Amino acid sequence: MHRALGIISGLLSALALLAAGAALAANVKAARLWPSPEYSRIAIELDEAVTYKQFNLRNPERIVLDLEGVIPAPAFTDIAARVAPQDAYIASIRIGLNRPGVTRMVVELKTAVRPQVFTLKPMGDYGHRLVMDLYPASPESLENQVESAIERAERKADSGKTPDKAVPAPAVGNGREVKSEKVAKTAKPEYVRLITIAIDAGHGGEDPGAKGASGSCEKDITLSIARRLKGMIDKQDNMRAYLTRDADYFIPLHERVNKARKVQADLFVSVHADAFIKPHARGSSVFALSEKGATSAAAKWLAKRENEADLIGGINIAVKDIYLKQTLLDLSQTAQIADSLRVGKAVLEEIGGINQLHKGQVEQAGFAVLKAPDIPSILVETAFISNPEEEKRLNDEEYQDKMAMAIVSGIKRYFDKNPPLARNKLAQNF
Repeated sequence: MHRALGIISGLLSALALLAAGAALAANVKAARLWPSPEYSRIAIELDEAVTYKQFNLRNPERIVLDLEGVIPAPAFTDIAARVAPQDAYIASIRIGLNRPGVTRMVVELKTAVRPQVFTLKPMGDYGHRLVMDLYPASPESLENQVESAIERAERKADSGKTPDKAVPAPAVGNGREVKSEKVAKTAKPEYVRLITIAIDAGHGGEDPGAKGASGSCEKDITLSIARRLKGMIDKQDNMRAYLTRDADYFIPLHERVNKARKVQADLFVSVHADAFIKPHARGSSVFALSEKGATSAAAKWLAKRENEADLIGGINIAVKDIYLKQTLLDLSQTAQIADSLRVGKAVLEEIGGINQLHKGQVEQAGFAVLKAPDIPSILVETAFISNPEEEKRLNDEEYQDKMAMAIVSGIKRYFDKNPPLARNKLAQNF
C-alpha cells in the first residue's frame, strides 16, 4: 500500500514539474522559411527570448540548433514540410524533443554553408525572433551569381538586337571635311557600352513594407513593378537591367548598395509604395540623397521609416558596412547627388503624366539605400499604399505597366543627355 502511494506521489510530482516547465516554456508563434538564390533564411518567432546552442556536423553537412525551454508545437514543426526542392542550400529540416526542456532542430544541407545565427528583439508586428541565415561557404559564390545574372541579361539583350544603322560618314569635298548639320541634329546618342540599371524592389521576405487597408503588402507591389521595369529596360537596344531581388526574400540595405556596385551599375532605382500617417495622402514622388538634411518633414519621416527596414527585416548587427556608417560625404558623392537630382527630375516629369505628384520637385533625405558613393541613385514612391484609392491602382496591372514605362522614359531622357563614360572593361560597342 505504502509502495503504491509512493509511486502515485512520484507521478504527481513529475506531472507538476512538467506542468511548471510547460508554463515557463517559450511558445513559437510562427516559423518562416525564405529561400533565395543568394541565401536561405529560417526565422522562428517566439513570445519571449530564447536561449540556444548551435553546432555543425559533417558527412552529411548539418547544422544543429538546440532551443532551451521551447515546445515542439505544430507552429514550429510544420516548417519541415515547407522546404522546397529548389532551395539552393537546405535539403530538409527535422524538429523534435531532444531531451526534457530542449527542442532540437536539424537542418540538413545540400552544400557547405556559412551560417549566421542571431536573435532579434520585438519590432513592428514581430515578437522575439531567432534567425538562421545560410550563406554560401565561399564569399565569391555570391559575386559569381551576380555576374551570371548580368551575363544572362547581356546574352538576352544581344540575341534580340537588330544590326544598328550605320551613321552616315561626313561628306568630303576638295580634300576638306564638310560637316553635315542634318546628321549632327538627327543622329542618336552614341553609347560606348551597355548601360546597366540596378532595380531595387523595396522590402521583401521578413520585411513586408507598408500595408494597405485591403491587405496589400508593399513588398509584393514593388517586386511586380520592378519585374515589369526590368523587362522594358532589357528591350532597349543600349540598356540592361539587374534586379537586386527577384523573389520574396529580405536583403539588408547595405547589400542592395553593394550589389549595384558589384555589377558597376550606371543608375540605381529603388521602387517603393509607402504609407503615411494620414490615409488621404496621395501622389507619386522621387527622392535623392541629401547632403544637408531632408527637404521636408515628410521626406525626413519617410527616410526614417525606410531606414528601419533592416530592423524589421532583421540583420546580424555583427555585419558592418562602411557606406551606411559614413558620416561625411566626399566629393564623389556630391557629384552622385547632382546626377541623381537630374535623373530624378526626368523620371518625376514622366510619372507626373500618369499620376498626381505628391511634390512637384525631387525631394531629398538621408535614405541609406541611396548611399552608393559612385552611382546616381533615386527612390521612386509609385503611390501611397495607405490611400485606399491608390492601393487599388497599385494592384492594377495596367497602372503598374504605365508606371514602369514612365520610369524607363525618364531614364532614357537622362542618358540621352548624359551618355555614360567608357569603362576599362567594355560591355558592348555601339
